[in-house]
Amino acid sequence: MNESIEELADLKDFLDEKVKKFNRPFFIETDPIQVPRKFTLKGDIEIAGFLTATIAWGNRTSIIKNAEKLMSLMGNQPHDFILNASNSEINRMEHFVHRTFNGNDCIYFIHSLKNIYRNHGGLQTVFENGFQNELSVKSSLSYFYEIFFETSGERTRKHISNVQKGSSGKRLNMFLRWMVRNDRSGVDFGIWEGILQSELMLPLDVHTGNVGRKLEILQRKSNDWKAVEEITNTLRKFDSSDPIKYDFALFGLGAFEKF
Repeated sequence: MNESIEELADLKDFLDEKVKKFNRPFFIETDPIQVPRKFTLKGDIEIAGFLTATIAWGNRTSIIKNAEKLMSLMGNQPHDFILNASNSEINRMEHFVHRTFNGNDCIYFIHSLKNIYRNHGGLQTVFENGFQNELSVKSSLSYFYEIFFETSGERTRKHISNVQKGSSGKRLNMFLRWMVRNDRSGVDFGIWEGILQSELMLPLDVHTGNVGRKLEILQRKSNDWKAVEEITNTLRKFDSSDPIKYDFALFGLGAFEKF
């Protein structure tokens, strides 16, 4: 972007106002984050958040409805279910469907999460260990991808972004925003401390990408990892300690204000 210092300051002020508008508890009412928000135990929040983020594409009402159905299939105790469910209980998931995420995918996810919690210390440990490799979210997502598919699951690979192959990692970045950002606004959880908030990457989707291009803070045409890096680097100029708060501004402008 080639804006002057004055233009950048004006854009920052504009986006800061939109953050104030949308980064508030009312945002939860229409957002998939309401599903993990129904839990209080850390393990339940993590698993509910991860599974909800996994199916977070398409109609938001449908996402929320199906995520709640998934929690119901787990007896609304996702952490206990992951650790202790029998194979017959897990196989109850075989009829679950959200768009192209079907029962077989769901069952693979349950088994993989069980492996992560029993053998790798849980989701937080895996993501944070990956982050420590290079102090980057890209290394965190790459390491998580590797651990998640320790066992065979070729068909299911399309449901976990592979940032090493250029994927934007939208849903995983959104999940990390939920777990890591801590600004006391009442939206994100901020329960993980081993990943730096300043290093989070924008969950780039249709809304944030289109708004970013209209504001000329994103030049790249495709919503891939290079675009994520480009727009996030610009957002860090506006707030180096919490760049991804602007997800609320960009998403809100696109989804709610039809910017």
